Formats: sequence, structure tokens, C-alpha cells
Amino acid sequence: MSDDGAWDGEGMLVALRHAAAALDAQVDEVNALNVFPVPDGDTGSNMLATIQAAIAEAEAVPQSERSVARVAAALSLGALMGARGNSGVILSQVFRGLGEAVASAQRVGGRELVGALEQGCEAAFAAVAEPVEGTMLTVLRDVSRAAARAADGNPRLAKVLAAAVDEASASVERTPSLLSVLARAGVVDAGGRGIELLLRGALATLRADSLPAQHRIPLDGALPDFDHVEVDEYGYETVFLVQPLPGERLDAGIIRARLSELGESVLVAGGQEAVKIHVHNERPDEILAFGLSLGTLSRISVENLDRQASAARERAHVAESLARVAPTAAPPAGPAVVAVAAGKGLARVFDTLGATAVVSGGQGANPSAGELAEAFRATGNVEIIVLPNNSNVRMAALQAGELCPDIKVAVVPTRNAGEGVSAMLAFDPDLPLRNAAKLMAEAARSIQTLQATAAVRDARIGRRRVRRGEYIVLGPGEALLAADRERDAAIAAAIGRLKPGFELVTIYRGEGVDHQAAEGLRETLRSELDGVEIEIVDGGQPHYDYLISAE
Repeated sequence: MSDDGAWDGEGMLVALRHAAAALDAQVDEVNALNVFPVPDGDTGSNMLATIQAAIAEAEAVPQSERSVARVAAALSLGALMGARGNSGVILSQVFRGLGEAVASAQRVGGRELVGALEQGCEAAFAAVAEPVEGTMLTVLRDVSRAAARAADGNPRLAKVLAAAVDEASASVERTPSLLSVLARAGVVDAGGRGIELLLRGALATLRADSLPAQHRIPLDGALPDFDHVEVDEYGYETVFLVQPLPGERLDAGIIRARLSELGESVLVAGGQEAVKIHVHNERPDEILAFGLSLGTLSRISVENLDRQASAARERAHVAESLARVAPTAAPPAGPAVVAVAAGKGLARVFDTLGATAVVSGGQGANPSAGELAEAFRATGNVEIIVLPNNSNVRMAALQAGELCPDIKVAVVPTRNAGEGVSAMLAFDPDLPLRNAAKLMAEAARSIQTLQATAAVRDARIGRRRVRRGEYIVLGPGEALLAADRERDAAIAAAIGRLKPGFELVTIYRGEGVDHQAAEGLRETLRSELDGVEIEIVDGGQPHYDYLISAE
């Protein structure tokens, strides 16, 4: 850090560490700022995981090379790959704007911070199809404008950042007046509060007061972990991160094509500013030489696969035994389907229905954009249909598609696993990608779904006052359909509000519900639904006792 408080690359990284610590210290409070009193609020957790992934990637830059540009580029890459949930994706776009704004800066002072905030805000708004006032986007815009005003009078970093913090606090408090759903729930916007905490943590490094406690940044969240790749040949496994030479850009597609000529089990993840490479071959020196022709290398790992051969043979014998019992299905002729599922039971359902890959996650445990991109690559297909099965996973799925420019990705906006199952049943691999995705989206919207859980706090939802511990049943758009002290009574009331004409009700029981309780619910509903078939499936989903679909 310079005498005027401006950050060099190391100083910027220190500020981000403390920003993350400030959010970490209050992440539960941010998660609790949920307009619905449900037990799966995760805005704070998603933002924290995203900034931790950004910092982990920057930590991998050797200290001697931590210029502002290098650190900012690493932060951008780590955030893009590690983004989780809608709030995390929006935050990753802020880091993308930061990387672009300071690409040629030697230090980050007040004016550079203004440029970073402005470009970050612009990128964040561009990432959202229909921006809504009263959200973290509003807070970002207000903060960037306040910082610009402060820089006109005094461009010192501390002054500009202090103005940004003050405006963030004021803007967050204004969010309920801009978004009625916040006002009715009696909360401020969670993402906006997260932005405020991050800025406060960064400011603390300049004021040297009330510094948040240091916390350990996990080093495995920034880019996909390639350790899972099956070892089915001999030679060497080479893994490294490459960043381009000054003024150059990387092309993941070209890199992948060249590596495919040099070896096997090729995986390439990243973008123009950095890519992580994994390849198996007999000559790791050739792989490293190719990497050096692209730019600078770091995080290099070379493993002798011969030492792992016996384990690989053992896995092969197991696979052969399993194949005798159940022959392996042929790979799909058309697009691959990647589904996100929360719960082992739901994962089994999607696997049985023919999903090529099932990614674990959902509300409260959103998969990152990097994890989804890795799943896309692992299918081996050049066309992918994604079933996010959660509104908070959709943006990460879209960002994962951007991280795989050589793969055509269509995201079907399924809001829960019930819609995902309906979409999966409509999948036709013989149709072109867009046609298949459109048909699946129509199938997803053709059914009615409910989710039942217990309220974790007192709240007002619409005109209804809900008490802590009361069972609430929400529609796919999170509209409150029923509430009652008795769970089965709440569900029966909610089903009574569905559009008539359905012939099948499927009950997916959550991880905390035993089979006997689910059977009791089925008997309750049978008395209300004459002639309707009712099925029970072990979903295993967390947070929600039941997910119910009617079709």
C-alpha cells in the first residue's frame, strides 16, 4: 500500500481478504434476510463462496508477480468459476468489471476504484435479463455514483471508499421502499447487505480499526478440481494454470484441440485471462512446453500414473462385474442432459430417467458455475440441456455455458425437481437442441408443484401472518398457498387450491420425513382426491419436507 493509501496488487488482495472476513462474520444474518421464512436462505453463503473462490485464485499468483493487473485478473477468473447462486453470479460480474477497469493500473486509488465500481455495476446489470429495483443491483449503482461524487472532490482511496460504504448502508435501508415484497416481509435486501459488508471490510484495512478476524480461504474453490478424472492409461498426469503474455488472450478451444493431439483425458477450463489444464500423456515436458508458449505457468502438478495403475485395474474389474449385471447404456445420440438435484433420491430419479449427469446441489448448496462447466465437459457432448431445478441455480448455469464457448448450452428454467422430472419425461434426443429444450420447458410448466416446510421465523407473506414453527406450503413462484400448525392439513389445503383436472400426484418426501409419515399423508389426500393416483418417491431433499407435483 502506498503513502496515499492506494492499493498495489498485494494491498488489494489484503483488502479483499478482510472484505470476505466481514461478510463471513455476519453470513448467517445475511442468509436470514429472506422474504420468505423458509430454512434455505443462502444469499450470504453464495456471496461468501464466490469471493472466497476469487481470493483463492489470486492467492495462487506468486507474491513476486502480484501486480494489480495480475491479481485483478485472477480475482475475476476465480469469481467467474466459483460463482454460486444469483447473488454470487452478480458479484462475479463485479469482479469481472474490476479486472477490466484496472488492467493497466499500477495502483488502485480513488479514481481507479470509481472506474472499477462503474464497470462492475455495468457488467452486473448486463448479466440480469430483467433488473429489479430494490435489489443488490440498486445498491451497486448507488454506491458507484456516490464514489464518483466523492472522487471529484478528493480522489484519495480512503475518502472514496468511505463514501461508498456510507451510501451502501443508506441504499440498503432504502430497498424496502423500492421493493414491496421486502417491505411486507420487514427485511432489507440480502444481496445489498452483503455488498455493504464487503465494502466495510475493505475500508477497515485503510482505517486500521475494527479489522475482521482473519479466516482461512479454501484453496480448492476457484477452478474445477480435476482429481476425479479416471486413470485409464499409463504415463503422466499434468495439471497447471496458464495466464497469457501481456497483451495476449487465451483461446480455450484452440488449446483443447492442440492438447488433444499431444495426449488424452484433456480438460481445459477457464477463459481469455487464464485457463486450468489437465492432460495425460507420456511426455509432460511437451505439455509444459506448449503451456509456456501460451504464457506464464503456475500451480504445476505432474503425477506418474504408473503408480496408480493397480488401483485403476481394480476399478476396471469392479466395472466389468457390474456390467455383467447391468450392461452400460449407450451414450445419448442427441444432446446430453445435465440435471441439478438436491437429495440422493432425486438424483436417482434423474439418473433413471436418462440424465447424462446429475450435479449435487440446490437451495442452500448451489453448485458453482465452474462445477457445472466441469459437468458439461465431462459428458463429452457438444450440446447440453441443463435442468437447474431451482431459480437460484439458473444464472450459474447460464454463466457455466459462457465458460464453455465450444459447447451449445440450453438452460430449461425449471424451478424445482418436480418440474425437472416433467421436463425429463419430455426429452427427445432426436430433436435439435433448441426444439428439445423448448418442448421440455413446456412440459415443466404444464404441471403444478408445491413445496412444504416449517417457518423459521414470524413473518408476513402477502396478507397472511405466519408464525415460527407453522407449516407453510409454497407454489413454484413462492406464493403462499396454505399455512397450518398441522403439516398434512396445510398440504391438503394447498392442494385444494390447485387447478382441477390432474390425475396423478407425486409426493417426494424429504430427508427428515419417514415412509410412515408419507403414507399417512397419502391416506389424507386420498380422502380428498377421489380417483387421483398418488405416488410416493424418496426424494431426500433438504429443507423441504415434501415436494409435490400434480399432473
